[in-house]
Amino acid sequence: MEGRDRSDDHHGTERRQAGFLDTVRAVLWSFFGVRRKSDYEKDAARLNPVHVIIAGIVAAALFVFTLIMIVRAVTS
Repeated sequence: MEGRDRSDDHHGTERRQAGFLDTVRAVLWSFFGVRRKSDYEKDAARLNPVHVIIAGIVAAALFVFTLIMIVRAVTS
């Protein structure tokens, strides 16, 4: 019975928590626009919404900054 409880807890923890790097990877794939349905469903169950928002804002800011730097380099 203890083994069953421990494996259930491990499954719940593993399924629910994802690292911040996993979140960043999921956000970057969403920027690219290509994602398998199975990966999307797995991410939806595991990712922390706060981490997704933070990673999305940071990625968008870096994208805009990169575009500005490219335009400045080309126009100078």
